[in-house]
Amino acid sequence: MEERRKVPRHKSLLRGRIFYNNRNSSADCMVRDISTHGARLIFADEMKIPDVVDLYIPQKEQTLRVQIVWRHANETGIAFAHPEQTANPAEGGDLAERVQKLEHEIELLKRALKRLKSEASSSDTEAA
Repeated sequence: MEERRKVPRHKSLLRGRIFYNNRNSSADCMVRDISTHGARLIFADEMKIPDVVDLYIPQKEQTLRVQIVWRHANETGIAFAHPEQTANPAEGGDLAERVQKLEHEIELLKRALKRLKSEASSSDTEAA
């Protein structure tokens, strides 16, 4: 079969949950073959869902509006409503951003620890 996608998809095993019917209904799914423009969702059973749903991906702490592009048995192809919101999985996207934030927090903690050690040693010398 010839590849028709403009953007390549990357293998993934992300847990997902779709919400629909004004968030009154939901279903668990597995997010597979993800790209910046869409993904393939796999459900435990064949289901009837609306053409537009919200997809929540806990590992990415992200909720995206998606449009159903195709359906086959328990699999569904989706397109992200705003592809620019999704980071390219190959580049790490939001993961790289999170790592950068964590590295900054580590640096702040190191500085605070150094300051506390300095204060503790100076109070020890004053007490002696």
